[in-house]
Amino acid sequence: MDTVRFDPGFDRYDELLALILAAFAYMDGRIDPPSSAHALTVDSLRRKTSDEIAFGAIAGGELLGCVFLKPEPNCLYVGKLAVAPASQGTGIGRHLIAIAEETARSLSLPALRLQTRIELTENHEIFAAWGFVEAGRSAHPGFAGPTSIEMRKVIGPTL
Repeated sequence: MDTVRFDPGFDRYDELLALILAAFAYMDGRIDPPSSAHALTVDSLRRKTSDEIAFGAIAGGELLGCVFLKPEPNCLYVGKLAVAPASQGTGIGRHLIAIAEETARSLSLPALRLQTRIELTENHEIFAAWGFVEAGRSAHPGFAGPTSIEMRKVIGPTL
C-alpha cells in the first residue's frame, strides 16, 4: 500500500468523493442530523484538499482510504477518515491515523482530535483501541442533547 499526500496535481476527485460516500453510507438512517459527507462535491473536495492536509491510501492503483487533517491550537483535527467498505478491518484506518500522528509531530502538535457521532458505538470502540479517549460531547445546532463525541489522543515525541 502506498500513502500519497493530495497535492495540486491530484486529479481523482470523483473517486475520492465516491470513496467517502461509500465509507459513510452505513451511517444513513442511523445518525441525526445526517453526515456532512452528503454535502461534499468534487469542487468542495478540491478546496478541502488545498485548505487542509490530506492523504490517501492506494493499493493496486485503487484509492482505498483517505484522511483530512487540520491544524488547530494544541492539536491536529482528524476529519473525513474513510476506508472503502471492502477494505475495512485491514489496517488502512490505523495506518492513516499513524500518518496523522506523524503529521502532528512534524507540526509540534501534542494531540489528535476527532469527532464521532453518539450513535456509532462501534467507532467509539475502534478509536479507543487506537488510543483515543472521550474529551467531551456536543450538540449540532437545533438539537437539545449531544449528537457528537469529541475524542483525543495525546501524541508522544518520536523516539
